Amino acid sequence: MNESTDFGLWQLVFINSLIFLFLAFSFFQPKTKWDWRTFGAFSAFIIALFTEMYGFPLTVYLLSGWLSSRFPEINWFAHNSNHFFQTLLGWQGNPHFGPLHIVSDLLVLVGLILLAASWKILYRAQRNFQIACTGPYSFIRHPQYTAFIVIMVGYLIQWPTLPTLLMFPVLIWLYARLARREEQESLAQYGDAYASYAERTPRFLPRLQFGASISN
Repeated sequence: MNESTDFGLWQLVFINSLIFLFLAFSFFQPKTKWDWRTFGAFSAFIIALFTEMYGFPLTVYLLSGWLSSRFPEINWFAHNSNHFFQTLLGWQGNPHFGPLHIVSDLLVLVGLILLAASWKILYRAQRNFQIACTGPYSFIRHPQYTAFIVIMVGYLIQWPTLPTLLMFPVLIWLYARLARREEQESLAQYGDAYASYAERTPRFLPRLQFGASISN
């Protein structure tokens, strides 16, 4: 990419944001006021990310003095230099094929797959007025929110910015609050059945099983 056109590519900001948010909306299907608030916050994260990735590198402008003084040999207004972790680690080569970018892409892909798989289970359970407790829901109670977190972590590894780093803990708080509200509603609707499910199933992270039982 030519350095004179590394940024200001607003058509890429629009296209990438639109595609990604369309996929997320299709799988998440927000309904309640809190759903829309949560999805809106996630949308702000994605738009801020792609704006800095292709449109206007706000983080570089804000930190340009410090970056230029510490790393005068680096052109911080080149697209590839803004893969901060790779650049600061001094790794050479195209960052799009580097290990950090590959890990980032895998996390985003895993997040999208988890989001799609979770929505299928949840949609079927809601239609049948049942507790969603199969598939991803057999390991964690809120796989959709875990999927969003995994996606954000992936993008923060690939392209960390000041706005997205500030948004990330706020989004974690929103997901945790929304999860608790949904659990209260499920307890009111399903009673002991949901209480038993919640007791054996973690909220966001699956339990790690060490060792295996040996049956004689």
